[in-house]
Amino acid sequence: MIKVHSIEEQETSKDINTDKKDTISSTPSVTVGIPVLNEEEHIERVVNGFLDTEYPNLAEILVADGGSTDNTRQIVEELSSKDERVKLIDNPEKFQSFALNRMIEKAKGEVFLRADGHCLYQEDYLKKNIDVFLETGAKNVGGAQRYVANNVVQAGTALAVKSFLGNGGAKYMDETYEGFADTVFLGCFWTKDLREIGGFNTKNITNQDSELNLRLIENFGKSVYVSPEIKSWYYPRDSFLKLFKQYFRYGRGRFLTKVLHPKSSPIRGLTPFLFICSLFTYLLTDIITTQNLYFPQIAVALAVILVAESFRVVIKNRKSFNKENWTGDSKSPGILSLWLHTAFSVVVMQIGHFSGFLYQLVRKILLRIKGW
Repeated sequence: MIKVHSIEEQETSKDINTDKKDTISSTPSVTVGIPVLNEEEHIERVVNGFLDTEYPNLAEILVADGGSTDNTRQIVEELSSKDERVKLIDNPEKFQSFALNRMIEKAKGEVFLRADGHCLYQEDYLKKNIDVFLETGAKNVGGAQRYVANNVVQAGTALAVKSFLGNGGAKYMDETYEGFADTVFLGCFWTKDLREIGGFNTKNITNQDSELNLRLIENFGKSVYVSPEIKSWYYPRDSFLKLFKQYFRYGRGRFLTKVLHPKSSPIRGLTPFLFICSLFTYLLTDIITTQNLYFPQIAVALAVILVAESFRVVIKNRKSFNKENWTGDSKSPGILSLWLHTAFSVVVMQIGHFSGFLYQLVRKILLRIKGW
């Protein structure tokens, strides 16, 4: 059972941490953990990027493979033969939470830095994580979830998350935010803390990062810190079907996290479900009642808000998007294309999230299935 410390214990712990701050090495040893599956196009770039880091105490890079059918394993094995710090680990369960726990178990570094197999990382990414980690005394630090795109669907998603309609007000989605939050993108932890709280929840196939961060907060108080100095970029799904499937899984994961942490889970995890349920209830009420409730007019008004907000986001961010987010070989999509794909991305994300949440709710209530 995980012990949740009282406020007094948390404050005492903070005082002790402050007293010990000067005794902590300014360059603690670091294990970089990368869960992968079929990442042959990116894994060599990612691993070499960390090997070339200016940070002086990189202990190892663990790559946990979930059964890749491409050349990912061969590439990692070749890198390992050139640098013994690179190590390949099998992850027969395939899912990221299992991979992360296997790496945490084997990690030799004092610090465990979680990385992704196809992200782009700023050259000083590792050093910035450690700097912020030690300066803040947080239990987990990371940056905002920045996006890059090389096709128009990814472009729509990259812009959609810059709107409240696409990010729900999440602090870790704001590239300018600095301070404590309920979660971060990826993360940098003390390895001993991860072991103490039991690692990642393997019952939560997605949303495992948010669930872990809620446990950190429940056990240590405000302890998850977002810094704009920590920069990495994520490639979103390259088709709307893949985007829907991703957010369907997110919805399922959010439901399970809400069940595990009913009081501390952020309200934004419920918002798509509550909003769409309310919309359907409103529609049905308008259909069955003799009184005109003006549902068509309300639906049109909501559509106008979506279209207007998507246009605002595109116009506001187009220049910075072309400069910082677009990585395609061809010219960046035009305003009209970005506008339409941004609006559609918001719709797909919200419907996907709602569907996954509803699916998991039905499984729990009707089928009595508590887990994934």
